Amino acid sequence: MFQTKRYAAPPTRRTTSATAVLEGPAAVTGPRATAGRLWPLLGPAFVTAVAYVDPGNFATNIAAGSIYGYLLVWVVIASNLMAMLIQYLSAKAGVATGMSLPALCRAHLPRPVARVLWGQAELVAIATDLAEIVGGALALKLLFDLPLMAGGTITAVVAFAVLALKGRSHRHFETVIVGLLGVILVGFVYDVAVSGVDSMAVLDGTLPRFDGLGSVTLAAGMLGATVMPHAIYLHSALTSERGRPRTEEERRTVMRGQRIDVVVAMSIAGLMNLSLLLVAASALSGQGIDTIEGAHAGLGSALGSGAALLFALGLLASGFASSSVGTLSGQVIMDGFIRRRIPVTTRRLITLVPALVILGAGVDPTAALVGSQIVLSFGIPFALVPLVWFTSRRDVMGSLVNRRHTTIAGMLVAAAIIVLNLVLLAQIAR
Repeated sequence: MFQTKRYAAPPTRRTTSATAVLEGPAAVTGPRATAGRLWPLLGPAFVTAVAYVDPGNFATNIAAGSIYGYLLVWVVIASNLMAMLIQYLSAKAGVATGMSLPALCRAHLPRPVARVLWGQAELVAIATDLAEIVGGALALKLLFDLPLMAGGTITAVVAFAVLALKGRSHRHFETVIVGLLGVILVGFVYDVAVSGVDSMAVLDGTLPRFDGLGSVTLAAGMLGATVMPHAIYLHSALTSERGRPRTEEERRTVMRGQRIDVVVAMSIAGLMNLSLLLVAASALSGQGIDTIEGAHAGLGSALGSGAALLFALGLLASGFASSSVGTLSGQVIMDGFIRRRIPVTTRRLITLVPALVILGAGVDPTAALVGSQIVLSFGIPFALVPLVWFTSRRDVMGSLVNRRHTTIAGMLVAAAIIVLNLVLLAQIAR
């Protein structure tokens, strides 16, 4: 398949509170693994979960629910199950190797291949930032009637401030991210509670099917908005920073913590995405609403001003949180693929400028959000295929190598995503 190159694994570091769980006389053993000892291992999945509820999800799920009703419920469910597997594999790669996925690509793949992967990953980072900045700008416009350019700039500044917390402590950063996720969750739960969801229609929507090119396009966008390439890159980096386990008992403890982290975080993200689609399907279906501004107005008319306000606040929290996480992912991509670090300000400007150009050009914001998610959908295989390949190799993963059924599941997920994108291309070409 790919040619490989040898590399020297980096030394284990003792830089975080989680590393204390792995080293020293108080190292955790399987039977003694308590909630208190697992706690320092939790958090990376909640950071990457932000990518699964970013403003792109608002745009694609609103469009899907308002145009097709409950038809694409199955896409949200399937995407979330895929996300759990993918993020678990990414977390495991970081734990087993002490390296991020981009760094693994650089270490094991031919240099030209790694360079191509880096180039597409940078495009993914730009598409990601587009969604986040546009989403934050839209939220500020809905809440305070600010111009989109001003709102985009404010979103970028707030993202800087949130990201600066990571330099002080990963726990401070994660706490703020979880708090912003909580704001989104509260809004979604309230809107679902007052929207009158049709449970039988939801059940019918779990049957996989499409309804023409438009539904295929939206499904690809929903997949791109849910299974995010930059989240795959970032998760491995976050777990690799927390120290590398040295014994089998430590590995079992760490991976137990990562499984809990992934399942809980991805379940919450999946619930948010499903809630958003259900609200759109129940409150906005048949109204021809396919923009975030229209959704905000429609929710206000159908469910009251409180529902509309919580929707806008959730969008704002999503823009702030996902924008900071997107910048962090960009740093991981560049550092891993080409071993270059640039100031966060410069990194932010690289991905911010295209978003501000889009806003300044007067492009429909919701259309830009949906388009960015389609771009992200096409970027998923370039992250997922190497991830499945690396985690299936014992010489890379050691005792944490995938079991056969895990590798098969990963291959099936990658194949499903690739096939969906090929179908989309064929439909567009007609």
